[in-house]
Amino acid sequence: MSAANVLTARTDPALPARLARSVAATVEGAGMPTTRFADWLAGRAAAHRFRVERVPFAALDGWSFARDTGNLVHRSGRFFTVEGLRVTIGDGPEAEWWQPVIKQPEIGILGILAKEFDGVLHFLMQAKMEPGSRNLLQLSPTVQATRSNYTRAHRGSDVKYIDYFTRPGRGRVLADVLQSEHGSWFFRKSNRNMIVETTEDVPLDEDFCWLTLGQIGELLRRDNVVNMDARTVLACAPVAYDEAGALHSDTELLSWFTGERSRHDVRAERVPLAGLPDWVRGESTIEHVHGRYFRVMAVAVEAGNREVPSWTQPLFEPVALGVTAFAVRSFEGVPHLLAHARVEGGFLDTVELGPTVQYTPRNYAHLTGVDRPPFLDAILGAAPERIRYEAVHSEEGGRFLNAESRCLIVETDATTTPDEPPPGYRWVTPGQLNSLVRHGHYVNVQARTLLAVLAAGAVRL
Repeated sequence: MSAANVLTARTDPALPARLARSVAATVEGAGMPTTRFADWLAGRAAAHRFRVERVPFAALDGWSFARDTGNLVHRSGRFFTVEGLRVTIGDGPEAEWWQPVIKQPEIGILGILAKEFDGVLHFLMQAKMEPGSRNLLQLSPTVQATRSNYTRAHRGSDVKYIDYFTRPGRGRVLADVLQSEHGSWFFRKSNRNMIVETTEDVPLDEDFCWLTLGQIGELLRRDNVVNMDARTVLACAPVAYDEAGALHSDTELLSWFTGERSRHDVRAERVPLAGLPDWVRGESTIEHVHGRYFRVMAVAVEAGNREVPSWTQPLFEPVALGVTAFAVRSFEGVPHLLAHARVEGGFLDTVELGPTVQYTPRNYAHLTGVDRPPFLDAILGAAPERIRYEAVHSEEGGRFLNAESRCLIVETDATTTPDEPPPGYRWVTPGQLNSLVRHGHYVNVQARTLLAVLAAGAVRL
């Protein structure tokens, strides 16, 4: 796949160069110097009251377990439900499993507003509180709202700046694509990822700031600062990669990916949460019998700067830190990433391209030898000088509590990641991934985090 995106070239051939200028501006922008950001974010945290408290299920307001299915539902019939899921993927020891899953049919908007200042594109970012995010307050898109939010199903205040993303003509669309959310925890959930450029004067709310793409790249080097929703939107930016070629042509890559989708027989069936095999419900949690994977629990939340100032809700809480990593090697001088055609029960279409490694190591600690996940030990055992990028990032804080991943880009060699990888893996260039992410349901959310790191210049391969 060519480094230049054909669709972008037809609509705005200057856009990749404009994005490159924004990536180059790492020290300061029209809003604030990068060195001042930490103080600004701390000031926004101090300006509002935030509190998250674990509570038993009985303390949930408006939520209850349905009598017929045991599903955890809201009395309004809106927002989301926690249900059971049965997944079968063919033969083998892990060919079938059951788990709780979040069913949220509505499509939300994740939107970043862009504007040029002094010839450099800036992006309007928000200091947003999410109950499940580490440190509670992280940098989010301009708009991060479910349909229930922006249609005011919760009877809260209006979502700021939403008109730029819902009213045609308010700005010029730079990116607009439906992307999946976590296929391991959501059932067929998608969000609309948008970047819209405006030339209007934009009133600046005190919880928002203008940053260049390069400044955001600097912040992506820090742990738990840029939230997942911002990362997935930034991954969709049509940046250009200076690539002389690729190990596999566009046609070869797409044919391989189509073959991967075709060869997996994935059946995901929603089932009642009550009586889910291997899961036990208590007063405060629903947990796996072996203490693995994640638990369902509940929180009471206070947030002074949210559309609704207080509420209760269920959250999913992973049992341990995850690891999300791309192995990188150069072929004929061109960096390539080892992508995995990954099966997840909640995907809309069998597989999506994920990172080389996307696991919670604790869940596999009991396995040895060939039963260990491919490449996991190579990534975990990488020498420090081979780690090109490393930071801990939170996953979606509106549905997951303390869900964090150690995100890595690791330089490898033929002894650990061969030229001809095993079935389900393929070497791709960053430019190829950037082209594919312009289409929905090709690149999963974990891979998009690492693609955002590259797009914003947090690391250069």
